[in-house]
Amino acid sequence: MTNQTRFYEPLTSQNAALVLVDHQIGLLTGVRDYSIGDLKHNVVALAKAAKSLKLPIVVTTTARDSMWGPTFPELVEALPGIEIIDRSSVNAFDDARVAHAIEATGRKKLIFAGVSLEVCAAFPAITAVGKGLDAYVAVDASGTFNKTKHQVGLLRMLQAGVILSDYTTLMVEILKDNARPEADAVYGAIDMDWAKLVWQIAQA
Repeated sequence: MTNQTRFYEPLTSQNAALVLVDHQIGLLTGVRDYSIGDLKHNVVALAKAAKSLKLPIVVTTTARDSMWGPTFPELVEALPGIEIIDRSSVNAFDDARVAHAIEATGRKKLIFAGVSLEVCAAFPAITAVGKGLDAYVAVDASGTFNKTKHQVGLLRMLQAGVILSDYTTLMVEILKDNARPEADAVYGAIDMDWAKLVWQIAQA
């Protein structure tokens, strides 16, 4: 049995990077564990919050011109000017350009989200763990095609030492202090209905 006791080192704007894998139109049409609207919202919110926190962001697709189509437009709009690396490998980390882009961030804590959860998010996250990095997966900014895939994907990542979370918790952990000048932008990006309600009450 592996020793689960580890020193807790928080995510910060200085040690974390975001890797978004295959949020493509063709793949989104098969997602069944979240509504497409909710998944799009969560991915865009994650991307915007990460950008507000000045995290390096790597975005990739698989066979966008032949199989799965382009990245969905709302995410492209949220990350203007960012290069989207298209590849053929199943595991994003197996592509030399993707691996170089991730390594070039110089960050040892990588936050992954992808479609599908058990392949596009899980495989590079597990590979990152094998390279001695800390890998996190934003589960609600990922999606997959049925309940079994969702469950076994989570189990496999947990067995490999990947840290599972939701996108808002990861971003708030990085924010750390609500007095930071980025706080308004981060909470605005996260776009939680209840948070907006609380803010409106406070301003009344």
